[in-house]
Amino acid sequence: MIRIALADDHKLFAKGLEGLIEEHSGFLVQGVFPNGKELLEYLTEEEVDLVLTDLNMPIIDGFGVLKHCKKHFPAIKVIVLSMYDEEKIFKEVMQLGADAFILKDADPDELIFTITEVYEGRYVKNFQRVIQQANQGPFFDAFRDKYRLSRRETQILKMIADGMLNRDIADELNLSIQTVETHRKNINQKLQVNSLMDLINKVNEMNI
Repeated sequence: MIRIALADDHKLFAKGLEGLIEEHSGFLVQGVFPNGKELLEYLTEEEVDLVLTDLNMPIIDGFGVLKHCKKHFPAIKVIVLSMYDEEKIFKEVMQLGADAFILKDADPDELIFTITEVYEGRYVKNFQRVIQQANQGPFFDAFRDKYRLSRRETQILKMIADGMLNRDIADELNLSIQTVETHRKNINQKLQVNSLMDLINKVNEMNI
């Protein structure tokens, strides 16, 4: 069970994020806090494995949370949530010791995979991965509408159709091979295919 504490001053977003995370087995959101001060006070009394923190919060912001956690709670992993896909901000939080950086409008599955990879020590820190969270295109739109694939799943599907192997996909997207394999399994289930040939045929049927 991955024990999580969440700090964000937007109540609706925070509650929605809490519900999203707890839809998945193996995750427990122990507390949701409107600012960094209340979060840090909680951490002095309770043990968690991972903190999700917004950057812009009152009293103590995400930068303050990150600095304090890395100094006083080094065992706790910290994932920064942000609305801004700016490399300057990414580099700043990485220098402060953030374990991951994810956009607030990233796909839900991207958040879940990021939490899992950070917890298991497999997350690859790379700004291009952040940029890819926001990229879309006609291929994504068509498959999303018909098969309910996520942005990341659609991206990987196109790369599979282009003949790329799991290792190549992992390197290109700055993901672990295990993550790519999990995405492929989910893609096969959603498209109801059992082999690579069936998968390619499905892509060809979409004429994309």
